Amino acid sequence: MIQDDPLYQVPYNGKFTFTRIRYGGPGFRGFGRSSWSHDYPDADRNIQTILAEYTTLDPNTSGSNVVVLEDPRIFQHPLIYISEPGFWSISEAGALNLRQYLLKGGFLIFDDFEAGQWNNMDAQLIRALPEREWIELDDTHPIFGTFFYVEDIYVPHPSVNVHPRYMAIFEDNDPRKRVMVLANHNSDLAEYWEWSASGLFAVDPTNDAYRLGVNYIIYGLTH
Repeated sequence: MIQDDPLYQVPYNGKFTFTRIRYGGPGFRGFGRSSWSHDYPDADRNIQTILAEYTTLDPNTSGSNVVVLEDPRIFQHPLIYISEPGFWSISEAGALNLRQYLLKGGFLIFDDFEAGQWNNMDAQLIRALPEREWIELDDTHPIFGTFFYVEDIYVPHPSVNVHPRYMAIFEDNDPRKRVMVLANHNSDLAEYWEWSASGLFAVDPTNDAYRLGVNYIIYGLTH
């Protein structure tokens, strides 16, 4: 049952809680999980720790939340995150909930997918937003500088030789309005977040991955 989901760890209290979408699909780590769980839970908790240390946001750092799109509790969270959407699938009820969520002011981030995995992501999203028009963003868009300055927004993918690009869907398909959906295509920012304490990746891309994440979250909370 939705209300008994053990991965929904932080009851709503008005503070920001990083919220990840769980979905069915091919196995990733076992334990009944699939691709939605890549980098979970460390990435989610680490980005909240950075928010707490460098901003006045005062997020819930005790944990993060995982929900399915069918869960009405997504409307309590201004930002939701989907990992590996190349393997994502959406139900009719989930598509309807996601559509209402986005049109009411919610913000969706896709991360950790490359190359032709774009096609599945878009095929699923079109069920919620059939009128969507993707627009590629460059470093002049305000979302990349909402809080931190990022000298080079094209943070290299940590494990795949691809060139990142940032694609967006705007409210009313109008680039003068807010970003409703942001896709970090050919990118995996959360991989840097997950392993930041280990020294697995170099300092500069890790810091820039955090800067982008903070900028996205502040943008989602203020637009």
